[in-house]
Amino acid sequence: MSTVDEAAPGQEWRKLDKRTVLVTALVMTGVAIGAGVPTAVGLSGAMGVARALAWVLPAALLLIVGGTGGDYVRWRRTRYRTGPERAELHTGLLLVKRRSLARERIRSVDLTANPLLRILGLVKVRIGTGEQAGGESTLELDPVTRAEGERLRTELLDRTPAGTAGAHRDGMLAALDPRWIRYAPVSFVAPLLGGAAAGGVLQVSEWFGVQHEVLDWIGDRFRDTSIPMMIVVLVVAALLAGIVGALGLWVEMWWNYRLEREPGGTLRVRRGLFTARSVSIEERRLRGVELVEPLGVRLVGAARVDAVATGLAQDSDDQHADLKTLLPAAPRAAADEVAARVLRETSSPTSTAALTAHPRAARGRRLRWAVGSALVPVLVPLLLGLLLASGVLLTVAAVCAVLLLPVAVLLALDAYRSLGHGLSGAYLVARSGTVRRSTVALQRGGVIGWTVKQSYFQRRAGLLTLTATTAAGEGAYDVYDVAQGEGLAFAADAVPGLLEPFLEK
Repeated sequence: MSTVDEAAPGQEWRKLDKRTVLVTALVMTGVAIGAGVPTAVGLSGAMGVARALAWVLPAALLLIVGGTGGDYVRWRRTRYRTGPERAELHTGLLLVKRRSLARERIRSVDLTANPLLRILGLVKVRIGTGEQAGGESTLELDPVTRAEGERLRTELLDRTPAGTAGAHRDGMLAALDPRWIRYAPVSFVAPLLGGAAAGGVLQVSEWFGVQHEVLDWIGDRFRDTSIPMMIVVLVVAALLAGIVGALGLWVEMWWNYRLEREPGGTLRVRRGLFTARSVSIEERRLRGVELVEPLGVRLVGAARVDAVATGLAQDSDDQHADLKTLLPAAPRAAADEVAARVLRETSSPTSTAALTAHPRAARGRRLRWAVGSALVPVLVPLLLGLLLASGVLLTVAAVCAVLLLPVAVLLALDAYRSLGHGLSGAYLVARSGTVRRSTVALQRGGVIGWTVKQSYFQRRAGLLTLTATTAAGEGAYDVYDVAQGEGLAFAADAVPGLLEPFLEK
């Protein structure tokens, strides 16, 4: 890394936008208000309003001034530049950091703008290589103008890959269909948000010292209601709150969604209502697609499309940003069509591949796993009930058996039906899962190794698990419980010459 500050012609150092100080001041003010008001309310009961404000206001002012002053120093000490070979960032006062990324290693330039940044016309730019090396593989410019962010994205990703000619032209590949919002309530997010809403009510009531009153109010509403009915009503209310939350989250994440192919050989996903996000994926880094069908979404005939590409690390600063998703939950036919457009194929391998079913021994393994898992919550109250002669525990065991065992069997049978593998042109296809069924179409040329795993019970059943190793996506994709001879032949056919030296004739 060069430490010379002089810039060559056309490679001058640039500063972040100075309005970052205003953004920080407004954010710190919001934090101070959000934390100061509950604190002042809590203290006022013990020491009076005047003394409470005397404690809270100086602390809030110190927080605002300290945060704003620190960001001003950061702005004064931060500069960046992009040249023909490297992108560089220098920052820091006491601890000066000089980082640079080789242009050829840059795989992503993502733009994000929260509502405050959008109002001011600013964006946060993350330039990364996709390596799992923390901040050393990422340069973050927070913030710059929207025009500067677009310039950086276009300049750093303008590498037209060879051999990208195909039937699909550049331009729009998919756009938001508002009807897709109907798939939000059937995702696993809805019950999670419902539980979070119930917990949030109790937590906030505890902060203000009124949790006992809230519980008493709920008890008064169900004074003449049986306990089972009360539980049912509360669960339904939580689910309704979760559904509303899931709808709101979907709108915030996917509003204005567009998937485009740009002339420089880049796929670009733009989305977001309040927080605008722009994720770019170079096509030369693309190794396939993954069709994901969570159980609730699959039951209504929908699926989402994820990219299998190198250099797509999860954004650790934004746990809600799924950087690999190319298409939200949409009708299965639309998902297959988008997958085909992304891969520049006339039809998607996820829909045209003739998948080979797995042996019946694989079904037996899933049934044993499912029934064994379901028996645990049945046997524990059953044994305790027998030892303690408790009719209540025996009833609980019976109810668990009636509810859990049939569900476990149905899920096991569905998991077996979901198993499949096959070849489709330049792609190998593998499908598995029931609660989250996944169908991956992986370029055969992207497979860099095979791992063959066989447990004691798999050896007795004549089964094995194949794992295709790749530098893209999750790094490894499994073909579970395939017949031993058939699985080895499949691996040898999928990537000729890779596994043959280790096979016995």
